[in-house]
Amino acid sequence: MTLDLPLLARGKVREVYDAGDDRLLLVASDRISAYDHVLPTPIPDKGAVLTRLSVWWFEQLAEVLAAHGAQHHLLSADDVPAEVAGRAMLVRRLAMEPVECVARGYLSGSGTVEYRRTGAIVDVELPAGLVEGSRLPQPVFTPSTKAEVGEHDEAISFARTVELVGQERAEQLRELTLALYRRGHEVAQRAGIVLADTKFEFGTDGDVLVLADEVLTPDSSRFWPATTWSPGAVQPSYDKQYVRDWLTTSGWDRQSPPPELPEDVVAATRERYVAAYEALTGSSFA
Repeated sequence: MTLDLPLLARGKVREVYDAGDDRLLLVASDRISAYDHVLPTPIPDKGAVLTRLSVWWFEQLAEVLAAHGAQHHLLSADDVPAEVAGRAMLVRRLAMEPVECVARGYLSGSGTVEYRRTGAIVDVELPAGLVEGSRLPQPVFTPSTKAEVGEHDEAISFARTVELVGQERAEQLRELTLALYRRGHEVAQRAGIVLADTKFEFGTDGDVLVLADEVLTPDSSRFWPATTWSPGAVQPSYDKQYVRDWLTTSGWDRQSPPPELPEDVVAATRERYVAAYEALTGSSFA
C-alpha cells in the first residue's frame, strides 16, 4: 500500500504520515511484534481492532483527561484516505515525551521477574508474598524508555524520569497515568475484564499535556478474563501473550529471524483481539 503522503516513521505496528497543517495520519497494520521482533505473519483485522478500540477509549477517558487539564490527540477516524479506512486515525502533531508511562495494577510479566529478584519494580517497593497475577495494594507507576524497532524498552526510576522531563512534568505524567489506569480498570471490570497493566504515551501541544498513540488495546495492555483470574500462575489473556507463549515453546532462540505463525495460532490470536473489543465496547466487530 502506498499513500500519497510523506512517510515520517514506520514502527513495529504503525506507519506515521505527514497529513499537513500540524496533523499526522497514524495507520495501524496487521503486523504483530513479540520479544522486540516484528513477526513475519500478520494477524487479520488486528489493525482495525487497535484503531476502533483506541477511538472508543479516547471517548471513555475524555472526562479524566479534562479533570487534569489534559487532552487527547484524536481529530478524526473518519476523515482518512479510503485505502486505510477503518485502521487509521487523523491526529494532532505533538512534541512527544521521551518516556513510556506504564501503570501496573497486578503483578505480571517482567514485573514478576524483577519482584522475585528484588522485592520491587525498579524503585517501587512492593509488599512481600505476592505471586504472578496478584493484585497490588494500589496501582503503581513504572515508566520505561522508548526503544527503537528491534531494541528493548528499559524500565527506569522516577528519579530518571525527572532527569528526562523535569520534576513538574514527571509528577504530572505519574498522576495522569494512574488516573487513566484507574478509569480503564473500572470500565474493563464492568465488562468482565481485568486490566492488569498498560502503557500510555504523552506529548505536548504548547503547554497542554496530550494523550497520544493508541490506548488500552491488546497490544499495549494485559487484559485477563475476570472469571478465570486466579493469582499464582500465568493468566489466560486477551492480548498477544498467546503468541509469546507459542514462540517460547517453538524453540525459537529470539536472536534469529522469528518463525511464521501456524494458522491455528493466527486464528486464535485474532479471536482474542476481537473478543477483547467486543467485550469492552459491547459492540460486534463485524
